[in-house]
Amino acid sequence: MTRTRATIGIDVGTSAVKGLLVATDGRVLASAFRDYPLLTPAPGWTEQDPEAWWQATVAVLRELAGHDAELVGLGLAGQMHGSVFLDGQDQVIRPALLWNDGRTGQQVLQIERTVGRERLIEITGNAASAGMQAPKILWLRDHEPDAYARLAKVLLPKDFVRLRLTGEYVADAADASGTLLFDLAARSWSEELLAALDIPPAWLPDVVESPDHAGNLTDEAARATGLPAGLPVAAGAGDNAGAALGAGVVRPGQGVLSIGTSGTIFVHADQAMRDPNGALNGFCAAVPGGWHLMGVILAAGGALRWYRDAVAFDERRQAGQDNKDVYDLLLAEAAEIEPGADGLFFLPYLSGERSPHMDAAARGAWIGLTLSHDRRHMVRALLEGVGFAFRDCLVRMRAEGASFDELVAVGGGAKSPAWRQMLADQLGLPLVVPAAEEGPAMGGAILASVAGGVHPDVEHAVAAMIRPPAKRTEPDPERAARYAALHEHYAALYPALRGLSVS
Repeated sequence: MTRTRATIGIDVGTSAVKGLLVATDGRVLASAFRDYPLLTPAPGWTEQDPEAWWQATVAVLRELAGHDAELVGLGLAGQMHGSVFLDGQDQVIRPALLWNDGRTGQQVLQIERTVGRERLIEITGNAASAGMQAPKILWLRDHEPDAYARLAKVLLPKDFVRLRLTGEYVADAADASGTLLFDLAARSWSEELLAALDIPPAWLPDVVESPDHAGNLTDEAARATGLPAGLPVAAGAGDNAGAALGAGVVRPGQGVLSIGTSGTIFVHADQAMRDPNGALNGFCAAVPGGWHLMGVILAAGGALRWYRDAVAFDERRQAGQDNKDVYDLLLAEAAEIEPGADGLFFLPYLSGERSPHMDAAARGAWIGLTLSHDRRHMVRALLEGVGFAFRDCLVRMRAEGASFDELVAVGGGAKSPAWRQMLADQLGLPLVVPAAEEGPAMGGAILASVAGGVHPDVEHAVAAMIRPPAKRTEPDPERAARYAALHEHYAALYPALRGLSVS
């Protein structure tokens, strides 16, 4: 009996490692999951023990290895921006600093003073931010000089796992472009930035493209994981780029709309794009010769969850009595109100905002309240506020040359037909829902199929492994036109209120 040919995709996430065993035609044969703790040793600090990632990866791989399949490759995806500091013997010097660690504010300012903000964006496609890798290296120099003196290598999270699997120091262009040390257009480390920040090039791994063969499983790793020695390992990708492959996004005009606690718009392009104000992130794509532009809003589904907990007491009680989902009740209430919520607007800046305002002091607000408004209007305005915040990103992206034919909608919010329709109307774009949403691990499995020689390139791999979308939501032309006009009013609110917060 012929064994099914398959690849493994691994996602080294912030809360857990997820693994998928995927047939080369895209069928998911098995999955596994192991979590680990998030360390918060001081306010604003987030760290993890890289050994925890490795042990979780070993457990996931051993579980997947127990299924009968002919393995042809393994691919990695994972959380971006984090810094793993290693000494000359590849020993971890200290816990890794993660993407959401906020301790490096002074180092961010130092980088901007040294390089110049405009020049930094010109080279990297990004403004300096505390989450990226470069300021973390400078923080180690400034605050832990003994650890800094031992430093021999700096790796991204998934690339530390690769080192343990293959013995190779390798990063992919998609993940490396989130370090603030990478030349976006050249798809290589920036000699100018490394020299300006006094970071030795030898500390950084070699950079290849995401589907490239980036090492083979060592005998030691094979014994630990139960996988065959010599198994090809793909370079892989950061989580957003990997998830885009899993959503089937590989060509210009395609994008991903992610509606989780936060929200992102991600658009694929065939040229490097930069926001001169640094409000959007420009990265290399997991497709060789491709790039992507990304906008991030901090409260999407998180805004609705806040409303549920802080305002919707009656709906929560009713949902409990009727054994229904409270979110279904809230969306049903919102559907009773016409687009525009009778002149009520909501700014969803409950945690500040990233794109396009880059303002940690921004605050949420309902604007235009009258005696005629009730809770139905409030929830309608809140949902529309999230959609308008996404549209802010869309407008900014189009100003930088991005084009959209459709967006693949993923995340918890995308499961609601009512909210999908509202978002399609507000963005004026079709939204498609993938047949299966497997996230970055599927992207790793796709890349592994190329590195393992099954598919000739990423485009062919996606065509073979990703099923057509299950659902498509078209914008209603009349509502889309109305929302386009309403967005002009919404866009005027943030500038008018900026700086008025007393907190």
